[in-house]
Amino acid sequence: MLVLFISVGLLYAFASVKNNVRKISKTNISFLGENSLFITHEAVSKLLIQNQGGLKNKPKETLDLNTLEKTLNSNPMIKSAEVYVAVNGTLNAEIEQKRPVARVSTNASYYIDDEGKYMPLSSNYTARVPLVTGYVEKNNLKNVFEIAKKVEADAFLKQHVVEIHQSVNGAIALKLRQCKFTVNLGSLKLLDKKINNLKAFYKKSLKEKTLDKYSKVNLQFDNQVVCTKT
Repeated sequence: MLVLFISVGLLYAFASVKNNVRKISKTNISFLGENSLFITHEAVSKLLIQNQGGLKNKPKETLDLNTLEKTLNSNPMIKSAEVYVAVNGTLNAEIEQKRPVARVSTNASYYIDDEGKYMPLSSNYTARVPLVTGYVEKNNLKNVFEIAKKVEADAFLKQHVVEIHQSVNGAIALKLRQCKFTVNLGSLKLLDKKINNLKAFYKKSLKEKTLDKYSKVNLQFDNQVVCTKT
């Protein structure tokens, strides 16, 4: 029984040593979720290579997978990354990109991602998301992120809202696709009620074919839609 135990232990140790000295045969990079790439396979590959000074034929035990993951996760386009080596020697990197919900277009241009954080623009792909204009601070995106999330989650708003404008005092206004008027929301208090009022106004005006007769639609007053004609 003791001899058998020692034999099994030796075989396991031998297999472990053999696995550790196995060299990296190739690199496989995969993107999770959406197909639109803000960061390319080539860019991820460069990050991996620059960090380790070349990967092919490198012994597995010399790789620091945690450092590779930290390098990828530090990229502003990447939400999360997992790096591991398969039994066949393939180095796998699974990438989840950040997902933009709005694009700031002021004196600076950048995205706001789905966690309300800064995300740089990509030269590889441009997302079709509402523009954010007006007074916007990169370290204070709470208000515009809240309304951007609402726009993304609501079918009506997602179809019609093309611009979110924030004034110096934090008041929010919207621009709708193919409409001349500005929708003044003011603060984001009672936001759901304001959005419901906007939908009711839009549906009624569309039916009456009067959408092009207004320059402003004010939703700041409780249970009222105050319109200014052109």
